[in-house]
Amino acid sequence: MKIPDLNDLIADLQTAKQIAIADRNPNGIVTATMSQAKLLGFDKPVIKDVNADAVQSISELMNELSSEQAAITYKNIMG
Repeated sequence: MKIPDLNDLIADLQTAKQIAIADRNPNGIVTATMSQAKLLGFDKPVIKDVNADAVQSISELMNELSSEQAAITYKNIMG
């Protein structure tokens, strides 16, 4: 039995999404789309313009960001 790779999983989810579209099942479409996004890493927050190796703590991260970026990041972290 072959272990599926990322491409196989994405293709299977695309097939599931196409079936959900044909069946007019919005929940199935959303589930398949979100599953694809998770497999591809799109569900993780992205921090731009920061050297991750130079940041050891949240406070150092906030110091590296502009005040507007820091406010958005803090809101995303804290909810």
